[in-house]
Amino acid sequence: IAVVFFVGTLGCVFAPGLGVMLPSRFILGFAVGAASATVPVYLSELAPTERRGTLSGRNELAIVLGQMLAFIINAIIASVWGEHEGVWRYMLAVCAVPAVFLFFGMLRMPESPRWLISKGRYDEALQVLLEVRNEDRARAELGEVEHLAAEEAESHKGGWSDMAIPWIRRLVIIGCGLAAAQQVTGINSIMYYGTQLLTEAGFSASAAIIANVANGVLAVVGTALCLFVVIDKVHRRRLIIFGFCATTTIHGLITLAATILPAGTTRAWVILVLCVTFVFFMQCCLNAPVWVALSEMFPLRIRGFGMGISILCMWLVNAALTFSFPVVVGKAGLQGMFGLFFVIGLAAIFFLWKMLPNTSGRSLEELEESFSRGEFV
Repeated sequence: IAVVFFVGTLGCVFAPGLGVMLPSRFILGFAVGAASATVPVYLSELAPTERRGTLSGRNELAIVLGQMLAFIINAIIASVWGEHEGVWRYMLAVCAVPAVFLFFGMLRMPESPRWLISKGRYDEALQVLLEVRNEDRARAELGEVEHLAAEEAESHKGGWSDMAIPWIRRLVIIGCGLAAAQQVTGINSIMYYGTQLLTEAGFSASAAIIANVANGVLAVVGTALCLFVVIDKVHRRRLIIFGFCATTTIHGLITLAATILPAGTTRAWVILVLCVTFVFFMQCCLNAPVWVALSEMFPLRIRGFGMGISILCMWLVNAALTFSFPVVVGKAGLQGMFGLFFVIGLAAIFFLWKMLPNTSGRSLEELEESFSRGEFV
């Protein structure tokens, strides 16, 4: 994945035109999708049960740190070399740096113990577990995972064939719904189009680039608070539903502000404050918890498959919102776009209230046993 990131970045930086730029962005999309499905699963399979939320959520902290640095670096580059015709190439070239660090960093990382067990490599799995557990606990966990792996091997099922099993089908539906719901909050649209959104709200183009850094800063603050204070102390289900209630309420307030307030400085600042508040609650209560819940939810034999289908739904919804956001804002204004987010948010809250199980406080194997008995609430 690191190599794909690096190749896609080089293609974007040196693209002579759209004929090279668009395929290069397509390659980067593959890398993003692959990392999105792989990293949370890897972290959750390596982490101890009581620290799984904190450790698995580090992925989201790294993402928002990267977004904040991107906003800051872009603002600096725009200020220093803004008059250069190819200034955007400098901005994109910076993306090669984390790809290099990812490549060399992963060379030092151990393999997932659960993946090793699924391949019958028990001695290697035990050695990995001993790196992050005491010996008694490592051997007990190895035995638990080995027992489940043996049961699953006897079932001769995997992938799409498992969808015939009601409890697995329900988990996949929940996973797809949860992943799609995270995107219909509009978080990525705000991160992608933050500068344009603030310009529409009333800021000048240059002020919007600088003001957009606030979204990145609040994203990091919210994610750090989530990981180090909240995620392993509050039930995953309760935290996620509260987060959707908070973000949907803010969508309603942005809709009112964009509708009632006249164009000008006051309107711009009110919308900026509401946007950064939305980003804070999104990162504190939803982004990391959603990724962690998805990585915990699926049984071992379909964990990769279930995550893959869920992440596919997530990025399809993300793509639809990414392409439609500027169109809807152009035709219906901010009030139209955020009014739509508000209505969809209410539907998401209802779905999650009825369907979402709590995944915190139990091992991955205990969750699987519980779900297989039909115990979701």
